[in-house]
Amino acid sequence: MAGERQHYYGKHGTPQKYDPAFKGPIYNRGCTDTICCVFLLLAIVGYVAVGIIAWTHGDPRKVIYPTDSRGEFCGQKGTKNANKPYLFYFNIVKCASPLVLLEFQCPTPQICVEKCPNRYLTYLNAHKSQDFEYYKEFCVPGFKNNKGVAEVLRDGDCPAVLTPSKPLAQRCFPAIHTHKGVLMVGNETTYEDGLGARKNVTELVEGAKKANGVLEARQLAMRIFEDYTVSWYWIVIGLVIAMVISLLFIVLLRFLAGIMVWVMIVMVILVLGYGIFHCYMEYARLRGEAGSDISLVDLGFQTDLRVYLHLRQTWMAFMIILSILEVIIILLLIFLRKRILIAIALIKEASRAVGYVMCSLLYPLVTFFLLCLCIAYWASTAIFLSTSNEAVYKIFSDTACSVAGKTCNPETFPSSNESRLCPGAYCQFAFYGGESNYHRALLGLQIFNVFMFFWLANFVLALGQVTLAGAFASYYWALNKPDDLPAFPLFSAFGRALRYHTGSLAFGALILAIVQIIRVMLEYLDQRLKAAENKFAKFLMTCLKCCFWCLEKFIKFLNRNAYIMIAIYGTNFCTSARNAFFLLMRNIIRVAVLDKVTDFLFLLGKLLIVGSVGILAFFFFTHRIRIVQDTAPPLNYYWVPILTVIIGSYLIAHGFFSVYGMCVDTLFLCFLEDLERNDGTAERPYFMSPTLKRLLKKTNKKPAES
Repeated sequence: MAGERQHYYGKHGTPQKYDPAFKGPIYNRGCTDTICCVFLLLAIVGYVAVGIIAWTHGDPRKVIYPTDSRGEFCGQKGTKNANKPYLFYFNIVKCASPLVLLEFQCPTPQICVEKCPNRYLTYLNAHKSQDFEYYKEFCVPGFKNNKGVAEVLRDGDCPAVLTPSKPLAQRCFPAIHTHKGVLMVGNETTYEDGLGARKNVTELVEGAKKANGVLEARQLAMRIFEDYTVSWYWIVIGLVIAMVISLLFIVLLRFLAGIMVWVMIVMVILVLGYGIFHCYMEYARLRGEAGSDISLVDLGFQTDLRVYLHLRQTWMAFMIILSILEVIIILLLIFLRKRILIAIALIKEASRAVGYVMCSLLYPLVTFFLLCLCIAYWASTAIFLSTSNEAVYKIFSDTACSVAGKTCNPETFPSSNESRLCPGAYCQFAFYGGESNYHRALLGLQIFNVFMFFWLANFVLALGQVTLAGAFASYYWALNKPDDLPAFPLFSAFGRALRYHTGSLAFGALILAIVQIIRVMLEYLDQRLKAAENKFAKFLMTCLKCCFWCLEKFIKFLNRNAYIMIAIYGTNFCTSARNAFFLLMRNIIRVAVLDKVTDFLFLLGKLLIVGSVGILAFFFFTHRIRIVQDTAPPLNYYWVPILTVIIGSYLIAHGFFSVYGMCVDTLFLCFLEDLERNDGTAERPYFMSPTLKRLLKKTNKKPAES
C-alpha cells in the first residue's frame, strides 16, 4: 500500500507538508511574474498609442451621418449641408442591385436635402410648371435649367421622378402602404418616367419593398421605447426583488442545501424508474401488432423518426439504456454518498463565509464597471479605426463600360478621358479607403485592438477571482471563526493582488487571450470557407474549432484554481497552476462530485429566481394582480418589461452566484490543503468546520494539560 501511495503521489505531485508559520493567506510576499507585468504595461502604452492614432485619423461622423455622392456629410454642423440632414436617392430601385453588396453604395446619384419629397412629380411635368422650384430642391447643387429634358436625365442632374418618401436613419425611403390589399407608394399605382412614358409602380415597389419592413421596425422601436418610458420604475422594482431573492437564496443554502440535493437525486431515480416502466408497457402493448417485430437493422434509416416508435425493439433499447443509467446512479450513490455529503457541507460553509464577508456580494459591480471601460475603449477605438479611411470615388455606369469601377476625381471627371469613353458614366463617392502605409496597417491594428480587449477583459476577471479567493481563504484559515477573521479581508486581498501579482494575473490572462484570438480567426476563416466545396478543409476547420474550444475551457478552469493558489501562497502563475492541478488530480473524484452538485444548485437557484420574478412580472404587467393601489401602466407590448425583468434577473442572479461559486471553489481547495497539511493534533489542528470534521471522522485533539 505504501508503495502504491508513493507511486500515486509521484504521478500527481507531492502533498503539501505542515508549515507551522502558515495561518492562511501569506502577507509577507514578493512580486511575481514581473516580466509579464512589464509586458502588460508596454502593451497598454501601445494600446493607448493606437487609440490616439485612431482618434487623430478617424471620423465617427462617417458612421452617424449619411454622405452624398461627393462624400460630403448631410446635416453636419459647419458644412454646407448643415441644414440638409436627409439623403435623397435619385433612383431607389438601383439600390436593389447586386452592386450595392460589392461597393457598399447605391449606383445612383445621391444628394443632401432639407426634407424628403412629400408629393408625386415627374421631371417632364414639372420643368415647365410652377412646381419646378420645388422640384429643383432635389436636383444636384447649382443646377441651372439650361438643358433639354433628355440631357438633364442623361447627365444625372435631376431625378426622373419624385415619390412621397419618409425619412429613416436620415435617408429618404418611399412611403409604402397598402390600399385595399394593394401595395402602393403614395396615392399612385402608376408613375411616369422622365420622358412621359407611364409605367406600373410594381418596379418601384419591388426596389423599395424592403423599406416598408424597415419603417415597421422603426415604428416597433418607437413603441418599445414608449413602453420603457412608462414602465422603467416597475422594471427597477422587479430587479430589486430579484436581488433580494438572490441574497435570500444564498442564505437559505446554509440550511436547505442538503434537502435540495437529496430531493434532486430521488427525483432523478424516480423519473428513470418511470421511464423504465413506460418503456416496458409500450413494449408489451406492441406485442402481436403487425410489423412491430421488424428489427432496426432491417428498417434502416428513416427521416420520419416516429416510425421507430412502432417497433418493439426500439422500446427494448430504451428500456435497457434507462436501466443501465438507473443502476449506474444507484451504484454511484452507494459508493460516493460520503463525498456528496462533503460537497453539501462545503456549500453550507460557503454560505457562512459569504455571510461574514458580505461586501463580497458587491464586488461584481467593480468587475462590471471595469469591463464596461474595456468594452467602451475597444468599441470607440474600433469605430475610429474603421472610419479613418479617406473618401474613394469610383466610376459608375448603367451600361457596359470598360472603365467602370476605376477610381476617379469628381472635380476633373467631366473633362477626363474616362468621361469621353463612357458618356453615361459619372464619378461618385464609393467608400472610405486609402493606399498609404497607415491604411494598409488598419487590419493589423484592428486585430491588435481585439487582442488587447481580450487580454484586459481577462485581466479584470482574474483580478476579481484573486480578490474573492483571498477574502474567502482568510475566512477558512481563521481557526476561531469569526474572531480570527482579519479586518476588511476583501480590501486586503484586492491590495495584495494589485501590488504583488499583477504580472501573474497578466500571464494567465495573456494565455487565455491568445487562445481566444485564435478562435476568432478560426471563425473568420470558417465564414470564408463556407462557400468552398473542399470537405477536407471543412473537416479540419471543425476539428480545430472543437480543439480550441476545449482548450479554452480547460485554461479557464486551470486559471481559476491557479488564482486561488496565488491568493493563498503568493507564488507565481506557473507554480500555482501546477500545484492546483496536482492537488485536484489527487482528489479527482471529490472534484467531480462537488462540481456537479454545485452546478445543479446554481442552476436550480437561477431558475427559481428568474422564474419567480418573471411570473410576478407577467401577472403584474398583464393587469392580473395589483400592488397596493398602483397598477401596471398601459403598454403597447407587455412582453417588453417582462423580458427586461427576466434578463436582468438572470444577470443579477449570475452575479451573486459567481461570487458564491468562487467561494465554494476556494473553500474546497483550502479543505484539500487542510487535509494534507494537518492531522488534528494540538500542533497541527484542522481548520475545517465541525460538520466536515464529523463527516470525515476527524477531531482536533486538545493540548495536554501540564
